[in-house]
Amino acid sequence: MSIEVRVPNLPESVSDATVITWHKQAGDSVTKNDSLVDLETDKVVLEVTAPESGILSQILTADGAIVISDQLMAVIEAGEVKAQASTATPEPKAAATPLSPSVRRLVNENTLNPADITGTGKSGRLTKTDVLEHLNKQAPGPSVTKTIAPETKPEALQTVELSTAAASNLRPEQRVAMTRLRAKVAERLLQAQQNAAMLTTFNEVNMQSVIDLRNQYKTRFEQKHNVKLGFMSFFVKASIEALKKFPAINASIDGNDIIYHGYYDLGIAVSTPRGLIVPVLHDADQLDFAGIEKSIVDYGEKARAGSLSYDDLKGGTFTITNGGVFGSMLSTPILNPPQCAILGMHAIKERAVVENGQIVIRPIMYLALSYDHRLVDGREAVQFLVTIKECLEAPAHLLLNI
Repeated sequence: MSIEVRVPNLPESVSDATVITWHKQAGDSVTKNDSLVDLETDKVVLEVTAPESGILSQILTADGAIVISDQLMAVIEAGEVKAQASTATPEPKAAATPLSPSVRRLVNENTLNPADITGTGKSGRLTKTDVLEHLNKQAPGPSVTKTIAPETKPEALQTVELSTAAASNLRPEQRVAMTRLRAKVAERLLQAQQNAAMLTTFNEVNMQSVIDLRNQYKTRFEQKHNVKLGFMSFFVKASIEALKKFPAINASIDGNDIIYHGYYDLGIAVSTPRGLIVPVLHDADQLDFAGIEKSIVDYGEKARAGSLSYDDLKGGTFTITNGGVFGSMLSTPILNPPQCAILGMHAIKERAVVENGQIVIRPIMYLALSYDHRLVDGREAVQFLVTIKECLEAPAHLLLNI
């Protein structure tokens, strides 16, 4: 009996997908739920598995092909798969935990043994970053460039080294096609700049109270909730309080209408090897500090492993981005359409400030709020940042809901 392998149903916002890599070839035996092929959309990588065991008799879509929902990709002749003797060298031992599609592809392309790589993900799971760092450590001595593969490294040019003699007369360069994710990010950022009256306002916040509170309770917090207490949960809570006070900043424009959202779905920008991704904390106002921290850790691991789902990314009424993790002192974040505002966090630096007529040293963070001036007035934007500043400088606001 012939079994059809079709493209999974794609969400309405995603029109098509690109075939990245087939893990099986025509004529191969497959077992039910074996990974057959990876598809890349402008948001996530989808893994298509075998619906039944049998022989993969036909592959109808080559690597690089553009496919749409429910399109026929392959045919399996169903039947019992018999083990076949082989004198070939056995494949490397699989890692103790499952591999995501992007990690599996990277391991296979470079003939790596997952057991030789230290995983930093949850429960020792391998992430794409783990594999890339392992490849870099294997690269021999000084000089310049030879690329591993465009699919392995979409843009960040992971390299292995050539000899100094061979490199002396080279001026290497590489042309690599944008990933669908990078292309979509570029499109949306350009759209934001062209279609919104974007403006940015700044403020600074003394982080001493948050740091003191975190230092006092972080050990007990981690012991009770099995997750570390970070700064992001404080900013999420403070942002929600400010959004409740200034609902226009949680709104969006649709044609000539303003949509005021009565819920708080906060996007947390995450940088990955494929580009910027913004998973969403749905109903963030219903989460406590531990729930926020656990969700952020989970999203970070899934983003690095390339296993975020559409549900993880859909929606969002307001976004927070933290350039401070990379050392950024100040920036003007770009809107995430159709949202009308985005909060930028930055590095915490000790600075001289004046308190009660005295110069003292305090840990200061600069905050930036970019907003669509068509919907948000400057007064609201400034007061929004002041509200966040007040919540963070006196965290009792967040804990006592006052």
